[in-house]
Amino acid sequence: MSTLPSVPTPAPARDDGSLASPLGWAAALNVGFLAVLWAVELVNAATGRNLTQSGGIVARDFGSLVNILTSPFVHGNLDHLMANALPLFSLGLIAALPSPRRFLLMTLVVIVVGGLGIWLTAPAGTVTIGASGVVFGYFSYLLLRGLVDRRPADVLVSVGIAIAYGSFMWSAVGIGVTGISWQGHVSGLVGGVVAALVVRTPKKKREALTEALPGLPPAAQERSDPAH
Repeated sequence: MSTLPSVPTPAPARDDGSLASPLGWAAALNVGFLAVLWAVELVNAATGRNLTQSGGIVARDFGSLVNILTSPFVHGNLDHLMANALPLFSLGLIAALPSPRRFLLMTLVVIVVGGLGIWLTAPAGTVTIGASGVVFGYFSYLLLRGLVDRRPADVLVSVGIAIAYGSFMWSAVGIGVTGISWQGHVSGLVGGVVAALVVRTPKKKREALTEALPGLPPAAQERSDPAH
C-alpha cells in the first residue's frame, strides 16, 4: 500500500461572524451606505433642502449628468428615506454576501445605468432624487444572478426574492402616481439586469467553485502495488 499526496483544496472563506467574514463585510457596507444616506438627509434638512435641487437629476440637462452619482443619496424628506431604508438594506445585504467587491461594482453599474435612464426618459424640467432606483436595481440583479452564474444556491435566492418582493415591487413601480418617478424605478430594474451580466462570475472560476468541496478534508488516495 502507498499513499499519494493529496491535492490541496482552497480554504473556504471564514464565516465566523467577524467583520472580516463575508457576512461582516456585507453588513458593514450596507450599514455604511445607510449611514451616508442619513448624514446627507441631516445636511439637507439643515440647509433648507438645498441638496434636493442641486443634487438631483434634471432630465436632458447636460449640466445635471454629474448628479447621476449624487441623486441616490438625496431624499425629499425623512419619510422618503425611511421608505427606502429597509428594502435597501435587506436586498443589499443579500446581494453583497458572495463578494463585497462585486457588490460595489454592481451598485455602481445600477446607479450609472439607472441614472442615465432617468436623465433620458423623465419628464422635461423634473428633478429626480432618491435611492428607490437602487432598490429596484438590487431586486432585478438578485432575480437574475442565479440564472447568470448558474449556481444552485443563487437560483434559490432568486426564487425567494421573487416570492418575497415580487408583488411589492410591482405595486411600487408607481406608473401614473404623482410625485413618484416610475421612470427611475424602471431604469433601476434595467440597471440591475445590466449589472447581473457585467459582474457575473467567469466560467472557469464558477467551475472551480462548483468542484471545490469546502469543509471536507482532502481524502488520501490509495493504490495497491503488486507483490514482488
